[in-house]
Amino acid sequence: QVQLVESGGGLVQPGGSLRLSCAASGIGFRFDLMAWYRLAPGKQRELVASSTTGGTTNYRDSVKGRFTIARDNAKNTVVLQMNSLKPEDTAVYYCHASHGPLNYWGKGTPVTVSS
Repeated sequence: QVQLVESGGGLVQPGGSLRLSCAASGIGFRFDLMAWYRLAPGKQRELVASSTTGGTTNYRDSVKGRFTIARDNAKNTVVLQMNSLKPEDTAVYYCHASHGPLNYWGKGTPVTVSS
């Protein structure tokens, strides 16, 4: 059974940094795409950043220049380095991975940016 487990969330002051990690277990293949989504109260889930097996990355405009996604294909892990955090980055962050038509989600890790 494939499982994605996130870690690294927490409370941070505006301007601070956090590093989210996602580790996959129970798989015998390489994910095509690994990504981070977030869900903030009262808002729809949104894609934050994604990375293909070939290393192509994509970021939503509001996090460009502040967040960096990096994956280890051999280990099927992905991290999200978040710098210069803003209160509007507050959300539950979810790891997502896909392989063909199969989609997998982690349970999420909360990030709160507040002074």
